Order: sequence, then structure tokens, then C-alpha cells
Amino acid sequence: MEAVFIAAALVFVAELGDKSQLMAMTFATRFRARTVIAGMGVACIVLNLVSSVAGDVLGRVLPEDVLRIVAGVVFLVFAAITAWSVRHVDPEEEVSVVPHSSRALVTVGLAFAAAEIGDKTMITTMTLATQYPWVWVWIGGSVGMLLSIALAVVLGKQILKVVPVRAVHVIAAVLFAALGLWLLWG
Repeated sequence: MEAVFIAAALVFVAELGDKSQLMAMTFATRFRARTVIAGMGVACIVLNLVSSVAGDVLGRVLPEDVLRIVAGVVFLVFAAITAWSVRHVDPEEEVSVVPHSSRALVTVGLAFAAAEIGDKTMITTMTLATQYPWVWVWIGGSVGMLLSIALAVVLGKQILKVVPVRAVHVIAAVLFAALGLWLLWG
């Protein structure tokens, strides 16, 4: 059960101000909220399932100490990348929007999936699944991402008026670094 909370918290914080949340905000200006949440939700559940199972397979094949060290280093790399990206965050940058069509659900889901493949949240769930049961990581990662998407859709641009994108990236970097150090210290 600990894995659900860790995965949900890490993914939720990592997604705050990320491109997927910006996509959700943008899509919500063109499509109904439930369409955006459903399309992105299905895509996130599938992507989290794939990455959690892949992490579980790696966890069974590789020795535990190797996985712990690799996982710690991966999270430290994420922390560094996230901290470095703070300099390049442009709060005025707009995300391109797919025009409305009768296939809005598929459009939103595919756009989200394409943007998330290989993203830090997918790698995070894969890494966590090497340390925890994949089912709990899948559930936690999916819950964290769905909450992030729902927050973006419901609150939209109001979040970015209250919390600067740079601050969100700094918080995510600190959390990634803390988890990386915790895994390395074992």
C-alpha cells in the first residue's frame, strides 16, 4: 500500500506544470471536461500499466542492489533535469491544440499518449515497479496522473496564477532528489 502513496505523490507532483497538464488545460478550452479527462485517463492507465509491468519484469531479472542503485541514480538524474529545466520554463508558452472533431476522445487520448511515451512519469512508474509490486505502482501512478489531469481541467489556468510553473518544477526536483538519495542510502 506504501507503493500506491509514493507513486501517486511522485507522479502527481511531477505532473504539476508539466506538458500533460498544460495539454489538459488547453484541451479543456476546446472540448468538454469529461472528454478530456476520459481520453487522457484511458491513455494514462494504459501507459502506467505498460511501464509498471516492464519495471516488474526488470525487477525479477536484475539483482536487488543493482536495481536500487540504478533507481536512485535515475531519480537523481530526474531531479537534475527538472531543476535545469526551471531556467527554460516559459509561463507564456502556448501548447498547440487539436481542432474539435467528432473523435475528440480519441484525439485527446492519442495526443496525450504520444506526449507521455518515454516521459519522466512513465520511467518513474517503471523504476518504482522494480522496488514495489507493479499492481500498486500502476494504481498509484494512475491515480496521481488522473488527479493531476482533473486538477488541470477543473482549475485550469487558475493554478498557474497562484503557483508559478518554476516553483512547481523546483518542488518536483527536490522530491526526485530526496527519493534518489533515499534509494541510494538504502
